[in-house]
Amino acid sequence: MAKERGQKVIASNRKARHDYEILDTYEAGIVLVGTEVKSLRLGRASLVDSFATVDDGEVWLRGLHVAEYEMGTWTNHEPRRRRKLLLHRNEILKLIGKTKESGLSLVPLSMYFKDGKVKVELALAKGKKSYDKRQSLAKRDAEREITRAAGRARKRGGGW
Repeated sequence: MAKERGQKVIASNRKARHDYEILDTYEAGIVLVGTEVKSLRLGRASLVDSFATVDDGEVWLRGLHVAEYEMGTWTNHEPRRRRKLLLHRNEILKLIGKTKESGLSLVPLSMYFKDGKVKVELALAKGKKSYDKRQSLAKRDAEREITRAAGRARKRGGGW
């Protein structure tokens, strides 16, 4: 059987980019049981309300929902159990130092298959205030309007 190559996104947490200011990102492996992998291959996962914690030198992902595998039997997994994330020791030590700072948290941005293995893109993030969210929305809307105007000008064949 040929080895799987490339990336296939399983789930993404789009709300995280709205609610948090992303400071740094990490790619982590994740410890799963067999029926979880089968369910993930069907794309049945949700990163909403999930977060990561560092406990006793290990990083744990909590709140991740992986739906039960329909064809599973009594060996099926629990949908919202905590799952261990696999990172290098120096990355874990860096995260321990950073998360002890006030206001920083670990948020999963996306979950994907990379060369047949499940990976989680983990972000070190700082929560945005409501006025920061409004500024982000206003900036995005302004950029969208600029690109629309440029497209209309190009379509007419003239400059601005």
